Amino acid sequence: MLSHNSYSQDFSNDLQNNLDSLLVSTPQTCQEIDKLLGSFTNDSTALRNIEQKSFQKKYYSGQAYALNNLGSIYRDLSLYTKSLELYQEALKVAVEADNIEFKVYSLNMISTVYRRTDAFKSALDYSQDALELAETVENPSLGLKRSIIVSLNSIGGIYQMLEQYELAIEKYEKAMVLEKELDDKLGLAINHLNLGECYESQGNLQPGLKHFRKSLVYYEIINSNNGKIKCNYNIAHIYVHQGKVQEAIDILQSNLLKAISLNDQKIVTTIYINLGWAQIRLEDYDAAETNLEAGLALAEKYQFNVEIADANKFLSELWIKRDDYEKGMKYFKESKKYEERITNTLNLRYVNDMILRYESQIRANQLERLAQENESVRLRLKKNKTMLIIIGISLILLIGILYILYRQSQLNADKKLLTLEQSMLRSQMNPHFLFNSLNSIKLYIINNEKKNAVHYLNKFSKLVRKILEASSQREISLAEELETVELYMNIENIRFSNEINFNIHIKDDIDPHHIKIPSLILQPFLENALWHGLSSKDGRKDIDLEIKKGKNGFIEIVITDNGVGRDAAEKIKDNKLLKRKSVGIDITKERLANFSRDYENYFHVDIIDKFDDATNPIGTQIVIYIPTI
Repeated sequence: MLSHNSYSQDFSNDLQNNLDSLLVSTPQTCQEIDKLLGSFTNDSTALRNIEQKSFQKKYYSGQAYALNNLGSIYRDLSLYTKSLELYQEALKVAVEADNIEFKVYSLNMISTVYRRTDAFKSALDYSQDALELAETVENPSLGLKRSIIVSLNSIGGIYQMLEQYELAIEKYEKAMVLEKELDDKLGLAINHLNLGECYESQGNLQPGLKHFRKSLVYYEIINSNNGKIKCNYNIAHIYVHQGKVQEAIDILQSNLLKAISLNDQKIVTTIYINLGWAQIRLEDYDAAETNLEAGLALAEKYQFNVEIADANKFLSELWIKRDDYEKGMKYFKESKKYEERITNTLNLRYVNDMILRYESQIRANQLERLAQENESVRLRLKKNKTMLIIIGISLILLIGILYILYRQSQLNADKKLLTLEQSMLRSQMNPHFLFNSLNSIKLYIINNEKKNAVHYLNKFSKLVRKILEASSQREISLAEELETVELYMNIENIRFSNEINFNIHIKDDIDPHHIKIPSLILQPFLENALWHGLSSKDGRKDIDLEIKKGKNGFIEIVITDNGVGRDAAEKIKDNKLLKRKSVGIDITKERLANFSRDYENYFHVDIIDKFDDATNPIGTQIVIYIPTI
């Protein structure tokens, strides 16, 4: 008793002395604070004392340090709600202190909690915020470098959950470069563990086993019981795949008691489930049932969705092997329910958010570029006005005035062309088209049609890229234009349940690679045919695009649809509550007129209504006359 009291007094004195030194020197980096308080980071009572004293002295960096370490204690006990509250409080304090290192650290810790509770979207957001903030610092401190490593590992972990293993491996290896630079043995242990999991998921068992063993070596060096247990149950997992089932069971049973003593419920749950899975392979069904039920109970208690799905899947397999198909089906349904829940959270929301974020970034870049171009035009106009004054004083006043008028006319035309190009880009990338295309891709994901989703997502990204590339060019070849509209029609056809029959016919030995046209002029006419001609029509829906030689050296591009006709389309449009404003054709006509000024002949467009013998409308025909250059 006397010895214990003496130790407690010494501990309290050490804490008070170190805390007094801390409050006097008020260091602002984690490394400096660790030198004084590193020995108290696992003592919640000491950390509470540090947090309160730092708050009283308005030493916010010390307060953030204590709150983050308290959060880590609760996180390691799987008390994630309390852990998250402490990390969020630490973030607020770090913002108050304007301390980037602690802001980044807190963001990473919040991400870790969200990831452990399967809230992957939130985890990714916080990790990306942390990485972006850390990379704003030119010469990062040691603490910031460590935070960059944590962010890269977290982002890699999200990619791993999305089964994008190559991307995950790339992030982990990038983090490993920094870890080797810092001689971060814990980071290297974690990264080798992550890489092993990625390779195992790809079916590359030998590289996976190699990385797990390397991770185990590092965890042995730093004497991390938690890490050693993780490595061992991953090694056991590979042994089961390799047919070394008894060796796997020996490893899992040996590590189960160690995991229970650490009170890390996530690891304990995983070991129970893996042990049950291995025992099914040995046909030890009673032991397998005991361990799987124990794992399921823990997973449900702590809401580990992935583990709930796995436990139900193996229990389904177990009862089917026992010929109890009713119980097998019950567990199978539960497994599928949780798998679908995970898929919905993981894939649909994440894919949609990432695509929308990507598009927002593109739009922001476009607006910035257009603003710079407008500023450039304004400066050029100002310069020309100055030249006009100088030339007006000179003897060649008339020549100067004519020159200025010519230049102003040219600039006005350029400015008008720029405005038309902006309007054209907005019509090509209109929100209805983007939203509906993404919705169509989302439906494929929901229906688990992965190949279709990837196929059409590739087409969609290729179309967006081609539109953005074409928007920066004044003219392109007819072949490139045809490739773009074919992509557009393929994507739009998804929304029409592939009912549109779209065909391109090139006649008279015309080589579309040698014909130059203004970029992106055909899509508005096709969009008009789809949404005003065919969307309200029942039965067969046809659009034919024909290219042929016309009179007087023109090339004719003829777009024919078998829709309801312009009059009927206008009436339908008037009756709609939400009217779709179509400006693409007017913009295109104006662009063609503007483009024609450089040529002897003019581009022009005819719109022809088609009728049958009884004067009933049977569609619309657009004829675009292109002069040969």
